[in-house]
Amino acid sequence: MKFIINQTLKNNQSDIKNFILNFDVDGELLVKGSRNTIKIFRLNDQLLNIKAFKKPNLLNSFVYRFIRDSKAKRSYNYALRLLKSGIGTPQPIAFAEFNKGIGLGKSFYVCEHIVTEYTYRDLVQNPDLENHEAILRAFTVFCYKLHEAGVEFKDHSPGNTLIKINADNSYSFYLVDLNRMQFHDGMSFEQRMYNLRRLTPKKEMIAVMANEYAKLYTQKSEQEIFNLLWNLTSEFQMKFHRKQKLKKRIKFWKK
Repeated sequence: MKFIINQTLKNNQSDIKNFILNFDVDGELLVKGSRNTIKIFRLNDQLLNIKAFKKPNLLNSFVYRFIRDSKAKRSYNYALRLLKSGIGTPQPIAFAEFNKGIGLGKSFYVCEHIVTEYTYRDLVQNPDLENHEAILRAFTVFCYKLHEAGVEFKDHSPGNTLIKINADNSYSFYLVDLNRMQFHDGMSFEQRMYNLRRLTPKKEMIAVMANEYAKLYTQKSEQEIFNLLWNLTSEFQMKFHRKQKLKKRIKFWKK
């Protein structure tokens, strides 16, 4: 097992290693997905979030061992880079990789477990949420800072931003599911809007985001921001629903 741990918890590395080695039988299940599983473990008075990535197929197993970093290693390194840029994400703690034959087997990413009130998905699903517009505007500022830092979060979808309400009624945002990112020296207007296209299908939310983004990104007008973001969002939604229909048909044919 290859095991890398953040120096802040180096004294607890044997405990964290044991959490990983006993992942299948211990821990509190948080997410059981088709690809990945997430569990919560308690380390003294701290909660740890451990994500187990599914074993890659034969080709990716070779690629992730010899050519490209594993999803676990990328998640760890990207989290460190985000925090260095002042972008919120749960504190990275460790990652582990198990080799299988000539390739990579299972891998794990460990970070702090943050309890938050909402995700961005809650804003989409519940328009009557208290302080909905204020949270949406604060989130848009967060996205602008992300883009200014040159961070292209390729999984910028509704469930991957956690929203915490602070004691002073301000809001903090934390990115999760970090293994797909690209870092740029600068991001064009088109790149910025393309990065936001997956967040919401609701035109009224796009309008608020365009209004807030225009206050910070003065190179384009509010109308230009809205037009491009809405066009990209509509295009994404059309492709998404087309793909969902195709999946249903394939599932029906297989019965």
